[in-house]
Amino acid sequence: MCGICGITWDDPDLIKRMSIVLGHRGTDDDGIYTSSGVSLGHRRLSIIDLEGGHQPITNEDGDVVVCANGEIYNHQRLRAQLEKQGHSFSTDSDTEVIAHGYEEDGPAFFGKLNGMFAVAVWDEGTGSLVLARDRLGIKPLYYTRVGDKLLFASEIKALLQYEGVPRRPDMQALAHFMTFRYTPSAQTMFDTIHEVPPGHVFVVRNGRIAKTIRYWELDEVFSGTTSSATSPKEMRGILTEAVRLRLMSDVPLGVFLSGGIDSSIIVGLMSEMIDEPISTFSVAFDAEEPINEARFAQLVADRFGTNHHVLTVEPNSIDLLPTTIWHLDNPVSDPTIIPEYLISELGRKHVKTVLTGEGADEIFGGYMQYKVMCLGERYSRLLPPRLRRLVARTALASIPDALLDRLFPYATALGTKGRERALSYLENIEDRARTFVTLRSFFSEDEKAELYSPELHDTEVRQQGYIPEMEPFFSNGGTRSLLDRLILIDLERRLPHFILHKTDKMMMAHALEGRFPFLDHRLVEYSFKIPSDMKLRGTTEKYILRQAFSDILPPEIRKRRKHPFIVPMKSWIDENLKGLIPSIIEGSPICRGTFLRKRTIDRIVRDFDSSPLYYGRQLWSILTLAIWHRIYIESDDITRPQLDLERLF
Repeated sequence: MCGICGITWDDPDLIKRMSIVLGHRGTDDDGIYTSSGVSLGHRRLSIIDLEGGHQPITNEDGDVVVCANGEIYNHQRLRAQLEKQGHSFSTDSDTEVIAHGYEEDGPAFFGKLNGMFAVAVWDEGTGSLVLARDRLGIKPLYYTRVGDKLLFASEIKALLQYEGVPRRPDMQALAHFMTFRYTPSAQTMFDTIHEVPPGHVFVVRNGRIAKTIRYWELDEVFSGTTSSATSPKEMRGILTEAVRLRLMSDVPLGVFLSGGIDSSIIVGLMSEMIDEPISTFSVAFDAEEPINEARFAQLVADRFGTNHHVLTVEPNSIDLLPTTIWHLDNPVSDPTIIPEYLISELGRKHVKTVLTGEGADEIFGGYMQYKVMCLGERYSRLLPPRLRRLVARTALASIPDALLDRLFPYATALGTKGRERALSYLENIEDRARTFVTLRSFFSEDEKAELYSPELHDTEVRQQGYIPEMEPFFSNGGTRSLLDRLILIDLERRLPHFILHKTDKMMMAHALEGRFPFLDHRLVEYSFKIPSDMKLRGTTEKYILRQAFSDILPPEIRKRRKHPFIVPMKSWIDENLKGLIPSIIEGSPICRGTFLRKRTIDRIVRDFDSSPLYYGRQLWSILTLAIWHRIYIESDDITRPQLDLERLF
């Protein structure tokens, strides 16, 4: 687990500056390699082969040079095969396996790796720089081209050390951000900076991408047939092996324990494989908050006798918002980044590596939106459209709050806007692309038209909104169920560009490595064979997980419904942010017409108390964008920017 960077020319001073700004990702070691055609930089967090894993690392002849970020879990098996083929190893590092494997197979070798990785290979013989990223996009890898030069790095701030890289926001990405809270593609919020897509290899020659190889395709996995022969027992075996592989380490490991099914399963499996108590870490909020779920994590910790640590997040933690946005580079609108940042800081005081449950909701149908859309599909078949709209309007006017909240997450907490969104959903339920966007967006189309400046509005109009963008997912699925199509959307978009993006950046802010057993590609491939009713059965999500691990899950955990991890945003804003909001809005060109209309933002601020959850989520997106713009576009020094919120504006 590390940070990597590189350029396609010889410049030791620049590569050193790029490496230094990545220092938080790897605090144990650093290394630089330069030649006439490339400069490579590496920051190391030592996890495997603590003494011998210095990077960049080479093959026997020194004509293949590798720097890598991540872990290769099957490196020992690959090493044995390469040794039989005559390769000689000088370290026990998993990265050295890549050097010899590339020498043997070229770019095809990346398809043999089981792990999370962002890798750069300098092939001296062909004069090629090869960039590769793991199948699901667990580890980040950004690049940009300036004339005949190419730069790459684990974080965007390293690319910006080169003065030739412009700091301009990308308008289309900005519109994506305001709709989905993140940029759901390889395009970042910077108009000339992109991500290497998951499951891809780029071959770069003379500063240009000469060849693009896609070695793993979700579409191919998705297009396979489901099988009634899949079983909870078989699935449990694959996940158990995935956990076992991720215990490979020469340093202490722990678990982020939320008290949900996913992380509880990981703790249960680890307790069968490790003799000493496991270190577990969970987040709590003020005891008066109804969303406090720390007691479920404690229940699991007690069950398995873990060394449990609880972090209570105070409202003044919102002061960390600029710091978390600086670490993100490419912003996401999600207040959970603050507890993620803090729990990573706590975890790093005790361990260097943690396992987490990321990915389980995507591959086993755990999100509330999946349930809402699948139930809606059944409802749409019962009544013709005109009668359905009449029933929807009548029902929503009289349905009790408790029942409405079971059908639409937090509908009553969203106030009148929640019922409006529910009505819009029910009235357009046959239009799956439209209802999907309705459920995922914090702004309606009318609200965005009122909020956007003419330039930003024209950008969204030119891309024809988001309905056409989503329609292929629903129209090209063949016989696949609606649930599987929703899962595919999130695996391609939300998982790499939102979930894994913020998880990596918040952990690596403290040089803490995260490992994700549910994202073992073999388990992901197997999950697409599982029939939908084994994932979502009625209103019970992740049914197959509950069945497969019923013997180790405490009954209270096994029977729990899925609860999103949310923060007490109202108290955070009321106690520590409300007084600063006017100065942020007044001080930001973003909020004064450059991209957004100030009068609309002022109305959102005024309406906040009437529906804190609804308008709070909108306000958080606006503030996130304003702070990101101040740090990364307006600031003179993005290496050491002002991160004190009161002084920032």
